[in-house]
Amino acid sequence: MPILDYEALGFRAGLEIHYQLLTDQKLFCRCPAGQYSTDFDIEILRHMRPTLSELGEYDGTALMEFKTRKEVIYQIRNDLVCTYEMDDTPPFPPDPRAVDIALEVALLLGCSIVGEIHITRKQYLDGSIPTGFQRTALVGVEGRVPLGNKEIPIIQVGFEEDSCREVRDEGHRITFRTDRLGMPLVEVVTHPEMRTPQEVAEVGRRIGQILQITGKVRRGLGSVRQDVNVSINGAPRVEIKGVPRIPAFERLTHNEALRQKGLLEIKEHLERRGIAKDKVVVQSAPMPVDIMGHPVLEKCQAEGKSVWAVRVEGFAEVLAWPLQETLNGDAVPFLREIAGRIRVIACLDEPPILFCREAADPRNPGEVNSKAWEVAADMTGADPPDALMIIWGPEPDLQTAVQEIKIRCQEATEEIPRDTRQALDDGTTDFERVLAGPDRMYPDTDLPLLPVEEAHVAQLEAALPEPPWKQETRYLAWGLPPDVIEVLTSSTRGALLDKIVNRTGASPLLVGTVLVHDWKALARKGGNPVSLSDDRWGELFQAHQNRRFGREAIPHLLEKISGPSDVTLDEILESSCLVPMTEDALQQIVDEVIGTHGNDPMHNPTAENRIRRLMGIVMKRAGGGRNGREVRKVVEQRWKEPGPGGAAESTSRNG
Repeated sequence: MPILDYEALGFRAGLEIHYQLLTDQKLFCRCPAGQYSTDFDIEILRHMRPTLSELGEYDGTALMEFKTRKEVIYQIRNDLVCTYEMDDTPPFPPDPRAVDIALEVALLLGCSIVGEIHITRKQYLDGSIPTGFQRTALVGVEGRVPLGNKEIPIIQVGFEEDSCREVRDEGHRITFRTDRLGMPLVEVVTHPEMRTPQEVAEVGRRIGQILQITGKVRRGLGSVRQDVNVSINGAPRVEIKGVPRIPAFERLTHNEALRQKGLLEIKEHLERRGIAKDKVVVQSAPMPVDIMGHPVLEKCQAEGKSVWAVRVEGFAEVLAWPLQETLNGDAVPFLREIAGRIRVIACLDEPPILFCREAADPRNPGEVNSKAWEVAADMTGADPPDALMIIWGPEPDLQTAVQEIKIRCQEATEEIPRDTRQALDDGTTDFERVLAGPDRMYPDTDLPLLPVEEAHVAQLEAALPEPPWKQETRYLAWGLPPDVIEVLTSSTRGALLDKIVNRTGASPLLVGTVLVHDWKALARKGGNPVSLSDDRWGELFQAHQNRRFGREAIPHLLEKISGPSDVTLDEILESSCLVPMTEDALQQIVDEVIGTHGNDPMHNPTAENRIRRLMGIVMKRAGGGRNGREVRKVVEQRWKEPGPGGAAESTSRNG
């Protein structure tokens, strides 16, 4: 990434982390949770409209969504959704298990627990929730999460219902599937106290660990949604939605700082040129049909759509001004700011969105012939300092597009707009919607207050798992490698390791590597290590401690014991011929192997390489009856002793 002085820029970032909770039912109804399907029984069409807040104000996001004139289609399966989610019946009280999990997360983060849970409504007009609002509630405030030598303060922890899954979004029609709708989420919101992109990634990783060690959140694609808020000196908060992976935080937040820096530079540039909000001139004109010279435009003409030229006076340099940088090093200009608004609000979403004489977006490149630009300039009166664009589509949408071009260019003279932006795979962002404000929140009138009893909170607190930073300290002292510690402290396997070690006295290093590396190997082979009970794991390691088999037999045994649960470990050991091997039997095998293979040809016949090769052959013969360290000790001892096949004998033969 290009070097930025984040401290000088005044970089600040905060996180909003959402995890689906591992419950059997949805949050405010009794439909099953966690069941997804591509099938549906019926489709429902709806249109959304904004409503006034408690103070008689419209939320800016709701007004923006209303301008899109979207038709919203819901694909419904009768067994996965109910009349509550279609806003036809009142909600049930929130699922008690979901509430308890949210309380546990708040306690792990050191939050102060609220005395009463108040359900509120958060307005959403993008169609993702059929009711037009999401029910949400706080359970804890003012917690903290450690970051090196400091702590990042937590604003709040709460729970809320999940939205629909988007299937497609084309033009003025968006389609959702409702199977995910209503599933319970826990939300963790931090203060904007991360000062570098690296800190953002580290805090995101740490919060993920805290949620995952509970064992009560879902894992996998679509179960986690991470948003980050970024600002620099002189700029407002901008939200990046849907960051898919922790490593992506660094590039995305760096690019947002770079983008805000560039937008402030554009504002200063326009001020120096005397271009104020009321002096932004935007002019449009329809293009003739005979000079298109591009298949996209020719297709539009064939479909009866209009093609317009748009001039923005004095903005040629601005549209080409670099604001972001892709993973490939391509510059993303201000042009994307305009293309994003047209795509979302005017619903002109067929790439390449628009053509521009002065700049091109690496995500939507495209060119038209010089003749088209000459005609466009002539029809709009564009001079070289002016920005010149070509847009296409139905005329009502083109009128909206021209309005949005003017609005975005006017904003460039005044301030950085408070946007919500979507994360892209190339490490950059694009416009998603206007950032929502407090006017979209209002009390829910369908549900009563939910008291939180102190005794119940104390009971939950007593059963909390150990925080991951404390686990890390112990595991480092035990000599566990970093990759093993990372997995153990990001799952319930850390608690399982402690239970096994305390019960059997097994080596923490052995147990940790089995629970990470052998676990992963078994899963890759199609096995199901999750199905093994704690008792089954304990039985396995107790048998190993009793020297009934060696370390090398554990992967084989894991495959066996993850099968039918009615098969005992003794039966598996007997059927696998994994019986304890006596010292005499081991020495006999070693002597036979040395006598047979001690002088086999080798490319590099050093003593160490000989011993390793012989040890491998012995281990196969031993069948897991002894561990590797014991086998090596015997091989080294017998190899160095004089006699048939020993080192002295081998040397004399090779003499």
